[in-house]
Amino acid sequence: MNNNNNNTSESGKTAAITSYILGIGVFIAMSMNSEDKNAFASFHIRQGLGLTLTFISLGLIISNFDSLLISAPMWIFVLVLWSYGITSAIKGETKPVPLLGAYFQKWLSNIS
Repeated sequence: MNNNNNNTSESGKTAAITSYILGIGVFIAMSMNSEDKNAFASFHIRQGLGLTLTFISLGLIISNFDSLLISAPMWIFVLVLWSYGITSAIKGETKPVPLLGAYFQKWLSNIS
């Protein structure tokens, strides 16, 4: 059974890693995963899309403040989550990003 899991993660690894390119990477990964659905790739596409939406949402809110003390923590927060997600994809793991990953899986569950 573990071997089957490795085959699933290996076959979807390129799409999973691509999904973490903020912005356009999610759409490229969705296209890559559109024909032969891969559960591993779909998991990371949801994570990548969630991170992209979080980055854009926080950026829109924080751009109203002209302060490095406010914007720097947002960048660090997104960078830490992004690093965790892409590392998980590279390792072939399906671990949600801390704090928000479980919500991304729930809210974006229609993406398969």
